[in-house]
Amino acid sequence: MPTALAGTELRDVHVVAHFDRAAGQAAESIALEPDGGVLIGMIPARQVVRVARDGSVRVLVTMPLPPGGGGTTPVVGTPVVTGVARSGAGEVYFLYSSGAGGMTGIWQVRRSGGPRLVVPLPADAFPNGLVIDGDRFLVTDSTGGRVWQAPVRGGRASVWSADPVLKPAGFFGANGLKVHAGAVWVSNSDRGTLLRIPIRHDRGSGPAEVRARGLEGIDDFDFTGRGDEVLAAVNQASELVRVSSGGRAETLLDADDGLQGTTAVRVHGNRVYLTNGANLAGDDPNLMIGELHHPHRT
Repeated sequence: MPTALAGTELRDVHVVAHFDRAAGQAAESIALEPDGGVLIGMIPARQVVRVARDGSVRVLVTMPLPPGGGGTTPVVGTPVVTGVARSGAGEVYFLYSSGAGGMTGIWQVRRSGGPRLVVPLPADAFPNGLVIDGDRFLVTDSTGGRVWQAPVRGGRASVWSADPVLKPAGFFGANGLKVHAGAVWVSNSDRGTLLRIPIRHDRGSGPAEVRARGLEGIDDFDFTGRGDEVLAAVNQASELVRVSSGGRAETLLDADDGLQGTTAVRVHGNRVYLTNGANLAGDDPNLMIGELHHPHRT
């Protein structure tokens, strides 16, 4: 049965790929490929995988453990792969949080299959959300409560925003990340907020504003194509919620629909991609796809 909400319907939601939870394949993030394939970061497995249109899964890279095993990784105490991104030229990038200098940062999957460090980040950072904004990367730091920027060609990162509303309140602060309509949008998991940070003419950051509240455990999110309307993955509650342009949130899918520790969502046209990490709840990490319909769209 389709889910109807204020003129929005999400239809034909189904699982297209299951992952190996015993091997640490807790799905965390989504990047789309032109041929319909999907790139996903796997948290404790330290992997980037590709899911083909037919649902087959191929591991592109597995990151090595840092010296000492990574027990110093902030908050979680184990090395993890988090955000993924794909450039227009087809390069695949991902984030690795290891608790070790020289390993934490932005990495590239080389065409040979091996990883290459592109931008190092401090060992005490927890890079989580990754986007490519023209010639630069933008990265959320969940424990530092920051957004970093760095050149896509590689090099040194600098803090783009350290607005206080990005800070955590005990676990993770700044998490999901998108660039939309002249601003950087960020979710704060601990505070349950969706934030908008204007991009100034010099590409610096303006003051952040809270656009939605009451979203405790919010992870990744994406825009539906209807103004500032957002679909957001709420990890702890295992929900997919719609957040209106005015900041009102209503649930589209929940655990009764098969969601388990929902981590990321991407919208491409009318197609919605959704990952379940099954990290905090459930035992079936997977990739789901549904069709988004706007019956009253003009």
